[in-house]
Amino acid sequence: MLKTDRDYMQLALDLAASALGNTNPNPVVGAVLVKNGVIVGTGLHRKAGEPHAEVHAFNMAGEHAEGATLYVTLEPCSHFGKTPPCANLVVKSKVARVVVATRDPNPEVAGRGIRLIEDAGIKVDVGVLEEEALKLNERFIHNMLTSRPFVISKFAMTLDGKIATQNGHSKWISGEEARSHVHEIRNKVDAILVGIGTVIADDPQLTTRLKTYDGKNPIRVILDSQLRIPLEAKVLNTTEAKTIIVTSTSNVDSEKVETLQNKGVTILFVEKKANRLNLEQMLDELYKLGITDILVEGGGEVNASFLREGLINKYLVYIAPKVLGGKNSKTPFLGEDLQSMDEAIELNFESYEQLGQDLYVVAYPKKR
Repeated sequence: MLKTDRDYMQLALDLAASALGNTNPNPVVGAVLVKNGVIVGTGLHRKAGEPHAEVHAFNMAGEHAEGATLYVTLEPCSHFGKTPPCANLVVKSKVARVVVATRDPNPEVAGRGIRLIEDAGIKVDVGVLEEEALKLNERFIHNMLTSRPFVISKFAMTLDGKIATQNGHSKWISGEEARSHVHEIRNKVDAILVGIGTVIADDPQLTTRLKTYDGKNPIRVILDSQLRIPLEAKVLNTTEAKTIIVTSTSNVDSEKVETLQNKGVTILFVEKKANRLNLEQMLDELYKLGITDILVEGGGEVNASFLREGLINKYLVYIAPKVLGGKNSKTPFLGEDLQSMDEAIELNFESYEQLGQDLYVVAYPKKR
């Protein structure tokens, strides 16, 4: 039975989580209205441009909203966007109290929604399940603070840390349950990124394939500094999903650029940095194109580039109960060798679980 502020806020967080991947570039938000110990309204923000969570909750509650307590996972907005400000709606509803999990990092809000509600004489409590709320909207918060996409590194490896044999063979390291789980993740992100080496070796589709329902295909981003992509590559079929090829501003075949553009492919030109594509510039440009999060699926050189630039925000690792061995077998992160363990990137393990035969680990870079 739900009784405490934490109980009701957890329900609001669960409602919000059900829309992950559908609200970009907006945050996911859940709302619950409680009066005399009875839930009289619930709501969630389902999709960008559609009514916010508070609107759905108030519509459900009707006249019962007056004197109720509103639990909301993110500070009600105070600015006009595609929808009117929710803070005004909260004041108009005459609720007795508002419980907010966390303030909105959006500079257009930044506490103004809370102040507007408090100025109307409504009591506001902030910080109930705040850590959980921040984690739920980690992508949105990163966007607001950096104006860049949230970068997720995903890879499957054997117990001894190998992602492929010396000749690049990697099908399949992980089991069916883990591979299905990857498609669930693809369904929630804006873009999926690989290097041209992966395209040439595997010719992947990089689409979402779910068993029980139709998912969304993320935008496919291919790093290809010399524009080596074969014209018959599956990722060039833009009827399934959009494709962006990131290439160098210099020494690019203009005729091939035109051919690719005629196939519906977007060509993104970036400068080089230390003889590699400038990933920071690329992220800036992808964010301008509306991409708020990216699933990086390698291979090893691409992973290493993101790692050494400090651009990975989250790690999703599938560990298979297999040992490959071999000094030339491929590892998740290649690049330059380090000389000391003191140079290693330190992580915090967030969680782990078993998916069929494999172990699934979620980790974050340790804050310095």
